[in-house]
Amino acid sequence: MRKILAAAAALTLLAATPLALAAPAKPDAGQAQLLKKKKAEAAKKAEAAKKAEAAKKAETARKTEADRKRKDFAARKSAARKAEDALAAARARDAAKRSLKQNASRTCTGFFNCMFGAKPRSSQRPRSGQAFAFASHGGQRSILSSRSMRREVSFGEGKYAPGSLIVKTPERALYYVLGNGKAMRYPVGVGREGFQWSGNSRIGMKREWPEWRPPQEMIEREAAKGHILPEVMEGGPDNPLGARAMYISGTMFRVHGTNNESSIGGAVSSGCIRMMNADVIDLYNRVKIGARIYVYQ
Repeated sequence: MRKILAAAAALTLLAATPLALAAPAKPDAGQAQLLKKKKAEAAKKAEAAKKAEAAKKAETARKTEADRKRKDFAARKSAARKAEDALAAARARDAAKRSLKQNASRTCTGFFNCMFGAKPRSSQRPRSGQAFAFASHGGQRSILSSRSMRREVSFGEGKYAPGSLIVKTPERALYYVLGNGKAMRYPVGVGREGFQWSGNSRIGMKREWPEWRPPQEMIEREAAKGHILPEVMEGGPDNPLGARAMYISGTMFRVHGTNNESSIGGAVSSGCIRMMNADVIDLYNRVKIGARIYVYQ
């Protein structure tokens, strides 16, 4: 009997053992706390990333709206300016047309006669004691003043290459750099108040006895004053550009001669650099296409 009871107890023990081994171990309190903390940190990071993305989108939207407002303001301002310019241009054209009708019988042929009501000096008789020379133009010989005011001077501004032109507006002088500390100095006439300018460029073109085409704005401006300018004036002694012209690239301006030598040394032009005819011929023969020119106020 005892043996039977011992065997039954052994069988009961063997049957219970696999169940005990298969039961999972419960995590301890420390591991549970660590897991909870990691989950909280991950949630916090996700929330921060979400807020950062929302802030970024809001900033992008703000910048886009600000940019749209700036462009809209600029467009409205540009439209208003164009409207004002168009109105001013229309008024100027109307004034010019009225003046043209009123002064049709007063049309003049020479620039200085139109602008100042006086004949240019080139059509007057030579003054006593003034030297004149004959210049060829259009197969004919024209009287041209040989008066010159140029002189070679010391020039210590070594940053300019030989062949460069430097216009110093306050001095009313143009310097042609010879090199070796020397330059040829020419007295000039410069732009009158409101027409003076400064900058640097190159000589893009040269012309002997150039024709003159007044800008449309000058034609309209002078027409409003009762001065009727021609659309084009052929080159010659009566032409306000004189015997030679050197055109400054990228601008409407030129270095040129004159038919009113008494204007040299003054602020008289609409921005061009005006020279004695004999001096401009001398400079024309020295200057090469592409030469640098610097204009200072």
